[in-house]
Amino acid sequence: MDAADALTLLMSPAGRLDPYPTYERLRAYGPVVQAGPVFSVVTGYPEADAILRDARFGVMDDDLRDQFLPGWRESPAVLSISRSMLRTNPPDHSRMRRLAAGAFTPRRIAAMRDVVVAQADELIDGMLARGRDGAAVDFMAEFAYPLPVGVICALLGVPAADRPLFRRWATDLTGVLEPEITPEELAVADRGATELRGYFTELVAARRRAPADDLTTALVQAHDGGERLSGDELLANLIVLLVAGFETTTNLLGNGLVVLLAHPREAAHLAGHPEFAAGYVDELLRYDSPVQLTSRMSTEPARYGGVDMPAGTWLIVMLGAANRDPRRYPEPQRFDPWRPQIHPLSFGAGPHYCLGAGLARLEAQVAFPLLLRRLPGLALAGAPERRVRLTLRGYATLPVTVAGSPVTRRGTPAGAAGATP
Repeated sequence: MDAADALTLLMSPAGRLDPYPTYERLRAYGPVVQAGPVFSVVTGYPEADAILRDARFGVMDDDLRDQFLPGWRESPAVLSISRSMLRTNPPDHSRMRRLAAGAFTPRRIAAMRDVVVAQADELIDGMLARGRDGAAVDFMAEFAYPLPVGVICALLGVPAADRPLFRRWATDLTGVLEPEITPEELAVADRGATELRGYFTELVAARRRAPADDLTTALVQAHDGGERLSGDELLANLIVLLVAGFETTTNLLGNGLVVLLAHPREAAHLAGHPEFAAGYVDELLRYDSPVQLTSRMSTEPARYGGVDMPAGTWLIVMLGAANRDPRRYPEPQRFDPWRPQIHPLSFGAGPHYCLGAGLARLEAQVAFPLLLRRLPGLALAGAPERRVRLTLRGYATLPVTVAGSPVTRRGTPAGAAGATP
């Protein structure tokens, strides 16, 4: 199998469901694989990390979209993504990011811990009630989705009653982030984007009538105050903040739970010693990243991994492959929360490093010890169903049983200092 065949396999349904064997086939050709005159794939950790930080590489701008996707302005999904901080370069990217960054400072995130614990406890109560008689409970629907969506919606000021709407809309919209998309899939993404744009248009109008202490009001006031945020940018960034605010964390929670249930010794240690949660979460991010890839375009000639990249080269940076680069992580296929210096690229690096990475980590660091402590009988109840996506890797359904678990609700214990297993 040559590099082109490996890429074809990676884009197939089977390749998307389990990309890791294909990553290794690509890695055999080097940390950077030239797949065309101006197209390369990056699987190496140091190369991916450096490229994401290199000012010579940026995200696809309007001129390039005109070249590769004619008529993109007619697509609500592509327009919504392209006008957000996710798909803009400096100085526009820097301007937009500054407006939202105040809601995600380390101090503000740390102050949200008690809120996250309370929401997680409440969701676990619901799982216990639904699974009391041994019935299977869908972890994705009952915990992995509602926890992060509740947190990000609280930041944005979205009423609790509206939160169940977003899962399908976001699932539809995020199809546009895949490296390949059919016209039929684009139509589905457009439908999700249209619903989200309509919702946030109404929320923006409501915040103009009655400002509140939330991120939506702050962004509306930035728009109304002058040149800092256009109308399209306002809606696009609200959509991206919502979708990115829970999609990645939802996938992290689902992927991570499956890994922990497959490693009962490590799971038992985490249940008794939540003070080690940060290392566990970083290793879970490395081991099965909820975000598998991102893309960049070179604006100047560059050379990485022995491959020359002229200006205009399109790069697919395989974050999931880089996280398993054996040059950076020995025995990368082994789950080991005690690895030294775990720095996964799951949230990217450089100027586009995920704005909500700290919040996602907090939610996972709270959720996993709490789930494992309060639900010692937690177990898979059949085969989980993966979403057939490559960029955003996660489960559609994850049936579990909670029989035999106690109903006590005491929050996350402080935990005594423990030795590594």
